[in-house]
Order: sequence, then C-alpha cells, then structure tokens
Amino acid sequence: MGGDAYSPFGLIILWVPLKLYEVAVAPGSILFVGFFLGGLVLLMGVLSFLMPKLSTLLGILAIFAAVLSIMGALGGFLIGTILGIVGGAMCIAWKPELAIPGSNDQFIPKNDVTIEIASGKEMTAE
Repeated sequence: MGGDAYSPFGLIILWVPLKLYEVAVAPGSILFVGFFLGGLVLLMGVLSFLMPKLSTLLGILAIFAAVLSIMGALGGFLIGTILGIVGGAMCIAWKPELAIPGSNDQFIPKNDVTIEIASGKEMTAE
C-alpha cells in the first residue's frame, strides 16, 4: 500500500463539522477542532505520499489526530477515527523502496550488518 492510504479518511472526519457548521457556530464551540484534526489527518496522508521516509512519524501523528478527532468532530461518526487508525498503522508499516529513482536496479546493501538484518540469518566473521 502506498503512503496516501489514509488521506481520504481525513475527508470523512471533516464531513461532520462541515454538516454541523451552519447549526453549531457559536462562541466557544469546539467545531473548529474538528476542522483542524480532520485537516491534519488529510495532511498527514498527503505528506506521507510526498515524503515516504517520514511515513512512520506521519503515521503516528495521523493516529493521534484520528483519535483526538472524536472530541471535535465525533471522529466522522467513529468511522473516520477507525479508518484513520487503520490508515496510520498502514503508514507506519509501510517501508518505501530504497532504490534510486529512475533506475531498474534493486537496492544493494553495502555492509554486512544490512545483509544480516535483511536475511534474518546470523553471519559469522571469516
């Protein structure tokens, strides 16, 4: 899955405050928290697609924003929260390819530690 796996889930979270905007606009309303957190989840999805090396950090921030969106946007009737958590977890688990863009060559590790970690086998020094 790509890093933008959860970017549409921010739209689900944004839907609730958008529908409540006409009714609930009052001083002291926490409706704007819903706009902020839904937009944050959406932004984390777009940024993880643009900067895949930061996908783990952005996934963690998206999960926090999705959980906190319950407070200001009812979490998109909890559907947006659940999907935001799943999408953030997918972004944390996503490992972007380390190949050079434009080349067909696979990533070739340069040291024994990387080879050992990648293979899962313990190597002995010879």
